[in-house]
Amino acid sequence: MSFDRIMERISSLCGGLAPIVDPIVVTQKVVAGVYPGVTTSQLDELAAETCASCSTQHPDFGTLAARIAVSDLQKNTMGKFSDVVQVLSKHVHPKTGLPAPLVSEALTSLVAANAEAIDARIVHERDFAFEYFGFKTLEKSYLLRLDGKVASSLF
Repeated sequence: MSFDRIMERISSLCGGLAPIVDPIVVTQKVVAGVYPGVTTSQLDELAAETCASCSTQHPDFGTLAARIAVSDLQKNTMGKFSDVVQVLSKHVHPKTGLPAPLVSEALTSLVAANAEAIDARIVHERDFAFEYFGFKTLEKSYLLRLDGKVASSLF
């Protein structure tokens, strides 16, 4: 991971924030925690936690932390609600190997019949309205997980 790539990612999420939220300073703090084999998701988590720890200096650090965390979630999940419903409907129990759908057949059919209209109405940019601690609460307590990973973005 290069300093420039990390700074580019952080800078891209700083739009409209107070000047005290300096992407160069944030990047320097993040780079100090980089270790061999670190993944981009781990870097995002480190950057978000770094920003969250600075939120006592200015609330915009918390906003940047949330933007980084939401961006990482969106990067690592499916973009279409209809695709997520299909995956959930085809879930197989990991121990028994038997079908164990996580959504009803009625929902699966409804979404399949209206996938284009449903997917078109979802505005992913709204995910960025969360504050960091609210987002982390949502992520840890309420978002559905498959194989230990969040199944879908916030919609």
